[in-house]
Amino acid sequence: MRARIIRTLIAFLVSMVAVFIYVRDIYQWLVRDIDQKLVVLGPSDVMWVYFMIAGVGAIAVTLPVAAYQTWKFVQPAVPEQAQRATLLFIPSITFLFLLGIGFGYFILFPMVLHFMNEIAADDFATMYTAEKYFTFMIHMTVPFGLLFEMPAIVMFLTKLGIVNPNKLAKGRKLAYFILVIIAVTITPPDILSDIIVIVPLFLLYEISITISKFVYRTQLKTQNALNANA
Repeated sequence: MRARIIRTLIAFLVSMVAVFIYVRDIYQWLVRDIDQKLVVLGPSDVMWVYFMIAGVGAIAVTLPVAAYQTWKFVQPAVPEQAQRATLLFIPSITFLFLLGIGFGYFILFPMVLHFMNEIAADDFATMYTAEKYFTFMIHMTVPFGLLFEMPAIVMFLTKLGIVNPNKLAKGRKLAYFILVIIAVTITPPDILSDIIVIVPLFLLYEISITISKFVYRTQLKTQNALNANA
């Protein structure tokens, strides 16, 4: 376990250094739609912003490594016939993280930022600091990268026998309640914004249940076939 954690940390650090080499280009792309230059209040703010950007990029790059190390750790507990299918967990977790980041950045973040600007337009002169701007951006994107991992994690846990579609279906009301709280907490206080976030989260949960059903039925068929041959 310790060796796998160390490998993941090394991969993260190497990825962070690699992303940091191009961090200024990434920064310029992220602020391309802003009409004003972002403000820094101290000498260290610039490096803090660059490290935030590099850190998020390193997380995205390191996810496949972390997923692979996790899979290798639990591999002995996974039936041999299910191991190939479980490997789908590795590319899918990266794809879903990037999909969630994209949803947050291209849909949620501009919507919330526009809402905040509209509130401030009549009473305040807006001047963003680089640290506050990127902290806000990360809060609007990274949580969705993690939430979008739900189908892949459910698939993995179903393979391990920790969850099954019956448990997920019974816990639907509680799960919906938690997802609604999350959506309302991170969106502006208007019903349209809430719906834009709540609907994808509900769909993700239903997709997770469907995936769990497919994996669970496949496992039952395989087990029945083995028992019949025995």
